[in-house]
Amino acid sequence: MKANLRSVRKYRNYSIEFKKQLVSEFESGKYSVPELGNLHGVSSTSIYQWVYKFSNFNQKGYRIVEHKSSSTKKVKALEAKIKELEAALGRKQIMVDYLETMMEVAKEELNIDIKKNFDTSQSKSSSKKK
Repeated sequence: MKANLRSVRKYRNYSIEFKKQLVSEFESGKYSVPELGNLHGVSSTSIYQWVYKFSNFNQKGYRIVEHKSSSTKKVKALEAKIKELEAALGRKQIMVDYLETMMEVAKEELNIDIKKNFDTSQSKSSSKKK
């Protein structure tokens, strides 16, 4: 016996506030249309339709054209920033290694313990007097 199944509606309904929010994010230049589509799980075609419907630029008579090269420029700029931050991190790590080596040398040759020892007992002068 065959079950009585209804077909599931495959279309999603989005609120007008959500649509306007995506359009404002696109207009601010933070995200491109494909990035917004990936972030929110919406097709690029739908976002472009919302841009033409709700965009402030569209009301003023401007036409919005997004070039693919602009998103590749963003990616290249972000990759350059990542390389710059990785280089800064590498320099800091070298400095940390140098300072740790200097602390070990001070302990071995000069008998100066720069690192904190948490398991040492308190000095007698810091204890409460009776």
